[in-house]
Amino acid sequence: MIFKRLRIFALTLLTAGFFACSESGENKTDAPKESLFDDQQLEIPQETMEQLIDNVSSPIEMAALIKKAGISFSKDYVSNPDKVDNLNTSFEQALRLGILGSDLGYLNMYDKTGMVINYISAIKSLADNLKVGQFFDFQTLKKLATNSTNLDSLMYLSVSSFNQMDNYLRENKRTNISALMVTGVWIEGLFLATQVVKSNPNVNIAERIGDQKNMLNNIIIILGNFKNDKNFTSLVTDLNELKEAYKDVKISIEQGEPEQVEENGRLVIKQNSKSVVEITDEQLKNIIQVTAKIRNKLVQ
Repeated sequence: MIFKRLRIFALTLLTAGFFACSESGENKTDAPKESLFDDQQLEIPQETMEQLIDNVSSPIEMAALIKKAGISFSKDYVSNPDKVDNLNTSFEQALRLGILGSDLGYLNMYDKTGMVINYISAIKSLADNLKVGQFFDFQTLKKLATNSTNLDSLMYLSVSSFNQMDNYLRENKRTNISALMVTGVWIEGLFLATQVVKSNPNVNIAERIGDQKNMLNNIIIILGNFKNDKNFTSLVTDLNELKEAYKDVKISIEQGEPEQVEENGRLVIKQNSKSVVEITDEQLKNIIQVTAKIRNKLVQ
């Protein structure tokens, strides 16, 4: 069977960022034992790197799609937050920070306040180790997590904290750690979606999984910029295996008529288009298997 679905989306000519501000805390933690973040000459211009990173999904995007499909929550899909103390390198910590961020979005979406605090604590610990903990308001997040009526505020502040960390890293030429965080968010979001569709066949989720083909290519380009580091090289090798699984997935764009709309008091031109994704059962099965292999290697 081939899943074919038209998805209407808007290509804005004015690019907006993610969510805005959050309160700040204190950072008193020493740097990791092994730092990967010495200044490196970017082969890709900084502005291009930032554009590629901005195109990667937010921590709650895939979780929102799963919830909208009416699929029940499963704790089996999320990673274990108790293992972060075993991570000794910046490379491992940055990836896990992204993975836990995606898990946090999934937990928030399903109002799992009882589990959220452990994930917030783990994320705060990793953020402190990476010298970006000042953007993570642990006490406020913890307070919000204890009351289910604060779900919207909790999600907003969670995503806001991640966005501030990401912006800070890029502004301070630490694009490599930002790239690892983004990769962690993306691979965990894809893992959640593939595990869900494995047990609960769903056309919309299958289509979104197929649509990640272009995102995967962006991730590989981003990480390839740091190919002088063996850890990045190994990760890119794994992702190239996933790229091979995506090889025959077809994505085409049908252009629609542009329209003018007002956003935040500004006139924005939007190009309405149709994205057509074709993915077979066999292709989907292969993507599910390779995604699980890569993700489980990252959280072992």
